[in-house]
Amino acid sequence: MPTKLIPEPKLIFEKSRPGRIGCNIPVCDTPNLDLEATIGPVRQDLKFPEVGELDLLRHFTNLSQINYGIETGFYPLGSCTMKYNPKVNEVTARYPGFANLHPLQPTSTIPGALELLYGVQTILQEVTGFSHITLQPLAGAHGEMTCLMLIKAYHDNRGDTARKVVLVPDSAHGTNPASAARCGYDVKSIPTDRDGNTDIAALEKALEGDNGKAVAALMLTNPSTLGLFEPNIERICQMVHEVGGQVFCDGANMNAMVGTTRPGDHGFDCMHLNLHKTFSTPHGGGGPGCGAIGLQAHLAPYQPVPVVRQENDTVITDYQRPLSIGRVSAFYGQFLMEVRAYTYLMAFGREYMADISRYAVLNANYVRARLKDVLPPAHNRPCMHECILTAERYKKEFGVRALDISKRLIDYGFHPPTNYFPLIVPECLMIEPTETETKETLDEFCDAMIAICREAETTPQVLKDAPSTSVVGRLDETLAVKQLDVKYSAAV
Repeated sequence: MPTKLIPEPKLIFEKSRPGRIGCNIPVCDTPNLDLEATIGPVRQDLKFPEVGELDLLRHFTNLSQINYGIETGFYPLGSCTMKYNPKVNEVTARYPGFANLHPLQPTSTIPGALELLYGVQTILQEVTGFSHITLQPLAGAHGEMTCLMLIKAYHDNRGDTARKVVLVPDSAHGTNPASAARCGYDVKSIPTDRDGNTDIAALEKALEGDNGKAVAALMLTNPSTLGLFEPNIERICQMVHEVGGQVFCDGANMNAMVGTTRPGDHGFDCMHLNLHKTFSTPHGGGGPGCGAIGLQAHLAPYQPVPVVRQENDTVITDYQRPLSIGRVSAFYGQFLMEVRAYTYLMAFGREYMADISRYAVLNANYVRARLKDVLPPAHNRPCMHECILTAERYKKEFGVRALDISKRLIDYGFHPPTNYFPLIVPECLMIEPTETETKETLDEFCDAMIAICREAETTPQVLKDAPSTSVVGRLDETLAVKQLDVKYSAAV
């Protein structure tokens, strides 16, 4: 049985009772103001819930207590870097001089904000090795698409308009082919070899002769979604460049490299960065995201306007960019997220930046080593920031899927890791512990995973019925997405 169970909450969702109110609305004392005549009567058919204030408060407090997040427990969601968001970031983001700014203010009234944006760009240039950074994209996939737009503008401006193909490894994030297709490119998949690297022979074939003349770019995640650093990265970039193509780095896994190695030095022409992953700004529902992009000098003329840059010791917004692709967001990006990221970057500084990646890689390899006897790694080599394990044996021998293991993990009090991605690994479990977790937490998680694997061998039905201690039992996720119903419905 689980060693750590979530207590079953006592939640009754239908709390409405006729005549109860949640607040006392004062009588309107404004002369000659007839609200009903102004806005019309409230529709009686809306059937708003009638709940007292205390019951309402308790209901939402109970809901918050069963919500899982990075501040309540271990969140090993692979390829998403769900790491701790330091509270000092929230303090700085709430400074009135930042929080009360309006995006339509004249730039002459926001010199401090522009200095901060320029500071983030300057630090990220040093961290990534690119000569230019723009913070305008609003999310990771938005940054990917912006990079493809820049590559397209680069080719088109040179008259190289025959390039219609983007190469994408079969292990890539799904947003890669989506971004390429959105920019009007045809997508061709490049396979992964048995060691988990880019298949060089297949890449050579995709680049030879007329094939190479049609290639606009290669989109490569490094480290890959297999959690492996590409050992041939410089050669790959050179191969693509020799046929006139560009190389984009998917920076979702930058947490494995920050402070240790720089994608700009590997030969990449551009990359996107998730500030809500690597640089600790809130992720998911705590967002919004930030999709900063790094560029080599030859792509800089096409970057979105306005460009935040320094001129005569003053930071300005530059709109005079005749080759620019234009705006990709309404203003300067997610400004308060940049404040949070700047706080994080300054807190580590050049001296300690490498600790981020070193401990992330150490933690992932520790989990890999502890679980290898029950959940073998997909590739027999050290991983980077995340380990990719397979539960294929349990499916073949006991009918237990990776999904069943993850559902049972909920009963032990942990959020499940990523399942079934990358798609090329059967019964895949992708685990990313990040650098912010302690050895004690990792041991507790690994102990739970080992216990669940033993249950799969002895009592497989327990896993197939899991979770058994959560508010709801096993859900059909596909059906829930297709028939989502979150509206309030009064009792009849």
